[in-house]
Amino acid sequence: QVQLVESGGGLVQAGGSLKLSCAASGRTFSSYTMGWFRQAPGKDREFVARITWSSGLTYYGDSVKGRFLISRDKAKNMVYLQMNSLTPEDTAVYYCAARDGWGSYAGRYEYQYWGQGTQVTVSS
Repeated sequence: QVQLVESGGGLVQAGGSLKLSCAASGRTFSSYTMGWFRQAPGKDREFVARITWSSGLTYYGDSVKGRFLISRDKAKNMVYLQMNSLTPEDTAVYYCAARDGWGSYAGRYEYQYWGQGTQVTVSS
């Protein structure tokens, strides 16, 4: 069974940076796509970024493009989300997600596995 455990959330001032980590276990992820989503209170879960495990190909949501960077460490089975130039609008619970297969997956229902989430709060 795939397990995803996020860490690294916290409180940061606007303009600051934060790096989230996701520890993935339970499977060989060579055929997987890994994603980050976020959900603010009263809002739908929003796609943030994805990375293909094998090739490292990345894709970003429009709201974070140019500010966030997704990466993975194959040896450690880790996925990261480096977040820069944070604004209060980035405040949300951030979730790591995974699905078997390679493709343009940006919808929450396209991902099979989810972590428990980590809170990111950006103060103005």
